[in-house]
Amino acid sequence: MKSTFPLTAILIILSVPTFSFKSESAPPPTRVGQCSNTSVSKVRTRLEDGVTGKPILGSGTSIEFTNGIYLVSYDTIPQAESSKPRDPVKLCLVSIPKNCPPGDNRGKVYTVTNLRTKKTFTLPDSQHSCGGA
Repeated sequence: MKSTFPLTAILIILSVPTFSFKSESAPPPTRVGQCSNTSVSKVRTRLEDGVTGKPILGSGTSIEFTNGIYLVSYDTIPQAESSKPRDPVKLCLVSIPKNCPPGDNRGKVYTVTNLRTKKTFTLPDSQHSCGGA
């Protein structure tokens, strides 16, 4: 039986909106209370095996941002670990230690709000504050 309707190939292109943010990165904040926009570059455990390079689970959390800030904790921080590279964040400086030895700039504490996950966490930029180990 012959069809009376011609067969025609129809190409349908669906445009699916994507959720994206600009990945611009402002310089890190330098004064307490100051914030800047940046994005996540790496999320890792605090420690990795020196031979295999594999993460050491339970060793804590580390997170790096495209503006050069690195934050770390001995604890596992789920709010930080749910971040992914390129996630946009608001990074705010909440404290700077006082009376540090010259040249020892460790111990700044930042609060981070991930704009994709809407999760917030607060971490220092070093495992030890200035003058520490």
